[in-house]
Amino acid sequence: MIRAVLVALALAGPAEAESTAAAAAEAAARRIETASALLDAADSRDDRIAALTETVRAFEDGLVALRDGLRQAAIRQAAIEADLAARSDEVAALLGVLESIGRAPAPILSLHPSGPLGTARAGMILADVTPALQGQVDALRAQLQELSDLRTVQAGAAATLQRGLDLAQQARAELAEAVANRTDLPRRFTENPEAVAALIAGTETLDAFAGGLDATEGEELAVILPDALDLKGALALPVAGTILRRAGEADAAGVVRPGWVIATRPRALVTTPVTATLRYRGPLLDYGNVVILEPAPDVLFVLAGLAEVFGETGQILPAGSPVGLMGGTMPGADAILGDPTGQTGTAQSETLYLEVREGQSPADPASWFAAN
Repeated sequence: MIRAVLVALALAGPAEAESTAAAAAEAAARRIETASALLDAADSRDDRIAALTETVRAFEDGLVALRDGLRQAAIRQAAIEADLAARSDEVAALLGVLESIGRAPAPILSLHPSGPLGTARAGMILADVTPALQGQVDALRAQLQELSDLRTVQAGAAATLQRGLDLAQQARAELAEAVANRTDLPRRFTENPEAVAALIAGTETLDAFAGGLDATEGEELAVILPDALDLKGALALPVAGTILRRAGEADAAGVVRPGWVIATRPRALVTTPVTATLRYRGPLLDYGNVVILEPAPDVLFVLAGLAEVFGETGQILPAGSPVGLMGGTMPGADAILGDPTGQTGTAQSETLYLEVREGQSPADPASWFAAN
């Protein structure tokens, strides 16, 4: 019986290579701590808005990495537990062999009832099988240690995740307040509120609204605005996300728009991809909250679907400046950790609409933005 078990163990495949899921989750947790340090240091930075923008981005990246790392850890833990359950008889036999060998005195192990020849043959078999037996023991030990490491990581993840979610929300609130109190940006013009209200009331399409924007300007101020034409085709997306639909592609209702629909996560930060004049911000038609930027003469970037919008019309916003936040609600740590699919909190459930206009006509955003 012992020989049969040993031979079976010797013929078994090698143990699965050790996973890096626990290491990935731990590295992501360290990114959350780095973002926390950035938030603590934001008050001492000369450009607090830039510091808070960097902090919000760091939290977004860190939380995504941590959720993904925990999902990998949960998948790996389930795989190990399933493997051990499937091999329960094999593991029990291995432990029984080890226990029998451990109880038997060393001289007894080298004797065989058939005499010296049987003893020699048994010794040869044992010498051949022992390395395989040791390999199985090492593989089992590695699996159990990895399982312990994964459970330790997950046990400490809830507090880290919840702290990251809370601090990210704090950073967003501080950023919104800092932008509202900003007075250091140059302005290209002042806004005429009455003209804006009349334009909104009298237009039914984005085309008509964009065409009438010039009439909403008040006093023209003498400033020099950088021209973004040299960056055409290489701009990053204004929000971290995935392009769902490109220009001219119909949605589920058959509606075709000339812009891009970008899927992004709840409460994601939206920034201007290039230095631009803020031409409009606020609710518009059925687009929700809209931000309209002018990066070059007769060129407009329309960003629609935000929950919050920042800035004052006429301001010249440096590249990377925050212009708003997406809507939605971030789930708590318990909901994320309790989701067996690992998708809660990582789904890109919000959508930002990006349209580019050149002159009086829409242009394909691919002519300005790098799709990747």
